[in-house]
Parts: sequence; C-alpha cells; structure tokens
Amino acid sequence: MGIIKASKLIFDYIRRDEDENIQEIDRAIDGLSVDIEKGSFVAILGHNGSGKSTLAKQINAILVPTEGTVWVSGMDTADESKIWEIRKRAGMVFQNPDNQIIGNIVEEDVGFGPENIGVPTDEIWKRVDESLEAVGMTAYRYKSPNKLSGGQKQRVAIAGVMAMRPECIVLDEPTAMLDPNGRKEVIRTVRELNRQEGITVLLITHYMEEAIRADRVIVMDDGKIVMDGTPREIFSRVEELKQYRLDVPQVTELAYELRKNGLDMPEGVLSPEEFVDALAELYGKRMAADRG
Repeated sequence: MGIIKASKLIFDYIRRDEDENIQEIDRAIDGLSVDIEKGSFVAILGHNGSGKSTLAKQINAILVPTEGTVWVSGMDTADESKIWEIRKRAGMVFQNPDNQIIGNIVEEDVGFGPENIGVPTDEIWKRVDESLEAVGMTAYRYKSPNKLSGGQKQRVAIAGVMAMRPECIVLDEPTAMLDPNGRKEVIRTVRELNRQEGITVLLITHYMEEAIRADRVIVMDDGKIVMDGTPREIFSRVEELKQYRLDVPQVTELAYELRKNGLDMPEGVLSPEEFVDALAELYGKRMAADRG
C-alpha cells in the first residue's frame, strides 16, 4: 500500500431542507480507486466540478467517504481517533493563503502548527528555521504577512504545513489566485521539497504547465479517474484531454498541430527546450537530405 490509497471511494454532497429531509444528492466522487507511492510528485487535473478538490479534502479527513475507504499511512480517515495523526501526516495548502495565515509576523505563523500539537519550544524554533529555509523565506521571517506578495504568502503557508513535519503535502490549486511569477515561485518551491526533502506531493491544479514536472498525472472527470500516466503519456493524448474540457501546454499543442500538418514532430513535447531540439533535429535531417 502507498502512502495514500483510496478503494471504491464514493462521496455525496447531500442538501437537506429545514426538516432535515434530503432534497438533493450530488455525487462528487464515484467509485474512485487510487494508490499514491511515497515520495512521488503527482499532479491531479480536471475541470471545475470534476471532483479533484473533494478528493483533496478526503485525504486530509476534512471530508470522509460516503462509501469506500481512504487510507493515509495505513490509517483509515473514517476513524475519528486517527484524525489528528492523519492531519499531521498529510498537510493541506489551500487556494487562498490568507485563509491559512494567522500570525502577525511570518515566524509566528510558521510556528503556530507545531505549537498547537504540543511540540516543545526549542523544537518549534528549529522547525521554523528549517521550514523557512526550505521555502526560501528566511529573509522575511520578521515581516508582517500582510506586506508579502501572493506568491510569498503561499510559500509561508507551505512552510507552516512543513513545520508540522508531514509525510505528504496536498496542494489544492495553490496558484489559482497568483500572477505568473507567483505561480512559478510556488511550483519551484514544491518541486524542491519533493526532490530534496522526499515529501510526497499531490498538486491539484488546472494549469497544465504545472503538471509537466510531476512523476505522474491523474485526470479526473465526473468524480472518476479517466487518465493516469506520466506527463508525456498524458499530454500525448491531446484530443482526449480536450474531450474532458482540458487544455494542454501551449508548446505541446503547437507541436501537435505541426505534426497533424505533416511535420515529423515527436508526440508529447512538454517544454520549449524540447520543441527547439525537435525542430533543430528536423532541420539537420533536411539539410543532410538536401546535400545527399
């Protein structure tokens, strides 16, 4: 079993009237099974309403299954006695960092989580130092969070989760409210945490460019997993992604269109560097053919 596993997971949002009679049932997750390997970086994609944010809340036991089971580090999220341990193992970062930041200065905010779970004072400050360094925010430790940019605030929120020493961080569209520079800051930070600290990362996003560096990409639609593979495997299936109302990275689409129009471009081009290399190789072949 991986660090996170779901088996036949179903979750229904139930709306009731004033007398508690059921008025409407909306199935957000429908029979989903998945196994996430420890230390991996997994991007979860899907259009609005696909169930990806509901899945994130299942992992942190904010929501519990209507049917089926979710395990985090072998613990059943429906077991109320395990909730705090589960939340220590799987930290959560939301879209809006202002909803997570509560301290008057950065270091206070980062230290709040470990203090709340009874970590000794000396250990708290050690964790604050390490977490701020890991996200590149040490120079801002005495600043007010209100004076920070959106990207910097989100990095503080990530540091606050890191100070809890999680095995896994679940990021629910953490860059949705940021400008392009802020998005790059946060994704670079997350990739470094995964690579250097060995933290399992689940990145829920609708920005395709954020998924290309993941180890694995999962696509959700209508509460189900409809695609699962490496970034290159997933982004090679351009037409299928469009059927699920998703885009692909711009450079991937350009290479796909050129291929459709007869140019011998490789499938699943993920970066501008790969695109340039592919064009250079085609040019080299053409020059060699002309000389021959």
